[in-house]
Amino acid sequence: MQKDFDIVIYGATGFTGRLCFEYLLNHSDGIKIAIAGRNEEKLKTLQGEGNHSEILVADGDDKEALDRITSRSRVIISTAGPFHRYSSKLVASCVENQCHYVDITGENFWVRELIDKHHLKASERGIRIIPSCGYDSLPSDLGTYFAVKEMGKSVKRVQSFHTGKGGISGGTSETMFSMGDLKLGKEMTDPFLLNPKDSVTNTQREQSTDKISIKKNVDINAWSGPFIMAFANTRVVRRSAALFSQKQESYGVNFVYQENGFFKSFISAFLVSTGTIFAGLILYTPLRKLFRPLLPKPGEGPSQSVMDNGFFECLFLVETEDGDKGLFRMYGRGDPGYRVTSKLVCESALTLSKDEESLPGGEGYGGVLTPSTGLGEPLIKRLLSSGISFENLEL
Repeated sequence: MQKDFDIVIYGATGFTGRLCFEYLLNHSDGIKIAIAGRNEEKLKTLQGEGNHSEILVADGDDKEALDRITSRSRVIISTAGPFHRYSSKLVASCVENQCHYVDITGENFWVRELIDKHHLKASERGIRIIPSCGYDSLPSDLGTYFAVKEMGKSVKRVQSFHTGKGGISGGTSETMFSMGDLKLGKEMTDPFLLNPKDSVTNTQREQSTDKISIKKNVDINAWSGPFIMAFANTRVVRRSAALFSQKQESYGVNFVYQENGFFKSFISAFLVSTGTIFAGLILYTPLRKLFRPLLPKPGEGPSQSVMDNGFFECLFLVETEDGDKGLFRMYGRGDPGYRVTSKLVCESALTLSKDEESLPGGEGYGGVLTPSTGLGEPLIKRLLSSGISFENLEL
């Protein structure tokens, strides 16, 4: 199908959407870009700040307007969250009009809906629908993929350890609070929520708890404890492992993945873990009504200084089935939730646009995928060229 645009940013006037537009203007030679969203006036203002890219107007519930966008684009980047509220019909339109899709969601329950509604049809059409290509949950997923491939043998377990520094935007806080307002079923607590049917062994289910305690880890010479994003990230990594197994590229027969925070002392582990519990109480109890007005409003976000001086670091401790161990690192400068996220999702879209012939699974492979199963090695190469490090460390 002939397309007018290589990449369209939907939600371009939001905080992260603007960062994506800025990034693509500076890193996408030869790529034709358009900006899209619900508010024409805001889009015109943003258009004037860039290179006068074409603007496309569509509300998230307007199927005809969304179809006009996806029928003209090869790849959509959606930064329009909460995604369960603004991007469901956009994904359906992408599948219908043969347009690849990436976003920055951490809303696992919504991704489960996408899998149920669109995986089969997207697979048949060779359309790659790839949620969670921002800090939620690309480092966890692609870092695990890199570590497993570097080991070169069947893996029993990967434990990841995460640290970073950054801020929060109004869009993120709105998504978090909106999830607290939903009445989600108990199945949302399933560690294998995103897995295909019948893809989990008894061993995996017994060993894949996401309840993490504070403890000293001698292999990384640091303390580990709960990580606030693990609830979303672990499910993406486990789906990747299952999808690779379906392609006879298994990480390991009973592969187990767990995710932790990384702390230099017991005190810091205890304080952050206590804060994580308190944050959960705020989001999922009536306390959220008191705290919601205190956080940034949609469109607001961290200062330039916070974004420039932030960082993220992920360690991946790998244990193979024959007892070997390896330690790997993924690292990047910049605020994780915004500066890094915009880079990750834009490079994901550029991978789909520019490296289609070398994508995992080959031409015609599709479905509701993950960063590693849908983008894999070509994305790692792009990220290495854009300042994200992937390293093999000595234990």
